[in-house]
Order: sequence, then C-alpha cells, then structure tokens
Amino acid sequence: MHYKPGLHILATFNTPDSAKLNASAGSRIFFDDIVNKYALQKVGEVYHDFEGGGFTAVVCLTESHLSIHTWPEYSLATFDVFLSNFRQENDDKVRQIFDDVLKFYEGTTLQISEIKR
Repeated sequence: MHYKPGLHILATFNTPDSAKLNASAGSRIFFDDIVNKYALQKVGEVYHDFEGGGFTAVVCLTESHLSIHTWPEYSLATFDVFLSNFRQENDDKVRQIFDDVLKFYEGTTLQISEIKR
C-alpha cells in the first residue's frame, strides 16, 4: 500500500460581513469549535490582531494545521487547511471544514486549490 499524506485546501474568499474579519476573537471561538466538532487535537495556536483591523491566525494540530489571514478593508480572507491521512482518510473532513468556514464567514470562494499531498 502506498501512503498518501492527505488533502490540502488553499482558498481565497470574500464576505459581505467584513466585521468577522476585523478581529480574531470570534474566529478563535469558531476554530475551537471546529477542532472539537471534528475530533482534532490542537497542539498550539497563534492569533495576531493588526492595528486598524484584520488578523492572522494559525492553529497547529497533530493532524497538521489550519490558518487564516484577513483584510476586512477588502472583505477578503485567505484560508488553508491540511489534515494528514496518517491514521485515517481525512479528505472529506478537510472539505467539510472548508464548507464550515465559508458558512461561518458567509464567504464566497474566489479561488481554491486542492492539493493531494
């Protein structure tokens, strides 16, 4: 059997609700909910709010990571999620997480790349 590391989604989306892109507090709660909903294991996280609005966040997981960078002045965000398939196939879970992110931010995908690692 040949090992396939997993699916990595990289995306850019916009949103009519740029307030959610302004500060990280609401997203921190949302990402914690995602970690719990999908039974992931967080090993670290960094959130940084920028003066004037916008934030960047990286959540490190035993399975790999998710990250976001926001530009509320353009109603724009970039997001990526990668989960390793080491113990189980996680490709569907990666797609579900991205769908949950779009729902939370009321986002419309502008660009998406799905990379099979």
